Amino acid sequence: MAVSMQVDIVSAEGSMFSGKADMVFAQAADGEVGILPKHTQLLSQLKPGQVRVISGDEEDLFFINSGIIEIQPEIVTILADTAIRAEDLDHAAAEEAKQRAEEAMEQAKSDTDIARAQIELAEAVAQIQTITKLRDRLQKTGLS
Repeated sequence: MAVSMQVDIVSAEGSMFSGKADMVFAQAADGEVGILPKHTQLLSQLKPGQVRVISGDEEDLFFINSGIIEIQPEIVTILADTAIRAEDLDHAAAEEAKQRAEEAMEQAKSDTDIARAQIELAEAVAQIQTITKLRDRLQKTGLS
């Protein structure tokens, strides 16, 4: 029997995913982490980016804007401010948000304005990357 782990992704809106997985990838504070069953314990902040949950041939893809990941040998818990399934993301809205953030950075007058614009830009870019990853996967499987 294959070894798997329980994965729970919870956002402010509620549970986004709960199930068994063979592998999880997430954008931790110090870079991407790949998690297999029996992983050592870890607690880390999450950066805006994608979370991939792989179980057999199935892959679920999510966008997380920020949050915390707790890794136990048998359980991975992601507590996110916002979590959205990749197929629910709007590419046009993400591109528009990116454009607005870039304009805000150019017009920023204080460090606070710059920091806020950088966060908005990072979130928009992460959404675009998640959408691109989903589209690439769909093209490879011929489902696009």
